[in-house]
Amino acid sequence: MAEIKPFKVEWSEAAVGAVLDQVRAYPWPPAPQVSDGWSYGCDAGYLKRFCQRWTGGYDWKAAVEELNRFPQFTARVDDFDLHFVHVVGEAGGKRPLLISHGWPGSHYEFWASIEKLAFPSRFGGDPADAFDLVVPSLPGFGFSSKPVRPIGQRETARLFNMLMTEVLGYQTYLAQGGDWGSLVTSWLGKNHGANVRAIHLNMLGFRPHGGPKTPDEVAWATHQGMMMDVMGAYFRLQASKPQSVAWLGAGNPVGQAAWIIERFHDWSDLRTRPFEEVYPLDRLITNIMIYVMTGSFTTGAWYYRGLMEEGRIDFAEGERCETPTAFANFPGEPLYSAPPRGFAQRAYNIVRWTEMPSGGHFAAMEEPDLFVDDVRAWARSAG
Repeated sequence: MAEIKPFKVEWSEAAVGAVLDQVRAYPWPPAPQVSDGWSYGCDAGYLKRFCQRWTGGYDWKAAVEELNRFPQFTARVDDFDLHFVHVVGEAGGKRPLLISHGWPGSHYEFWASIEKLAFPSRFGGDPADAFDLVVPSLPGFGFSSKPVRPIGQRETARLFNMLMTEVLGYQTYLAQGGDWGSLVTSWLGKNHGANVRAIHLNMLGFRPHGGPKTPDEVAWATHQGMMMDVMGAYFRLQASKPQSVAWLGAGNPVGQAAWIIERFHDWSDLRTRPFEEVYPLDRLITNIMIYVMTGSFTTGAWYYRGLMEEGRIDFAEGERCETPTAFANFPGEPLYSAPPRGFAQRAYNIVRWTEMPSGGHFAAMEEPDLFVDDVRAWARSAG
């Protein structure tokens, strides 16, 4: 069994100072003088406010303290030192839940949900809803070690299953994920169903054999293709030539921030709240600092190429993920909108489908209470 080592985030004055000096010295390029700067990329006015806060008010020491709020560890799993938060809640070791993040998020996405999921009685909830939480950093992300070449989500699922079963000793568990975490979780359900009792997703990654069939499915696929034309340039670049964006981002924290912030803006539910209300500046800065301080902007981009190198995510006729699957449809998801349920049902054993009232791609950050409530409700029926 791999040795489990306690882990703490430790950033030195010198290392953080070097980053802040780079932010202050950033040579601002021209930006189009238009009413909607977001339509061209990250809005210049927002990015300047962001950087002013980053260098002139953001308390990075308080951020480090916050990142050390929950117990976290590393363990060697095959060729990786996997970093993970492990909170043994009121479940007392009997109800493990693995939660996987995506890009450009991090394990920090779940900070507003962890305590509520682990200790519901602290918030007026039922102790029977408690979980033992395991929240890893994907390989190449944050405080997990980096691959020497791109790996994908199927391999990540294998590593995470080893972490849960061989390192932590949970022979059966539940799993949840969004963004890349949804595909990791899908592969956990598909390939590791002996250990994974049920899965909960807030994005659907698998595709059934034969593609869209009904008029509703064809309309959805057409809309999805149109949205990829509008918002999917990042995907095509990172899935084909990820090192190109790595060269641009290296040593350029403002460039990394702009690339990441654009995704948060474009993929979130901004129908009723402004961007800076959904994500206070300090919260986004901390998420970006995880990328900058660990040098994982590059290997995070590689993860898209890993998908391509692992192969297809659709199946042979009659094949699907048979592990019982719950899906929470957060309606403010503009790019990766949910397909019709019948389409999903041909790729997954869908047993629960919840239409959420609000929230978008980063569900646990945008609407932590809705996220927690749906995960709790799913787990009650999942056993």
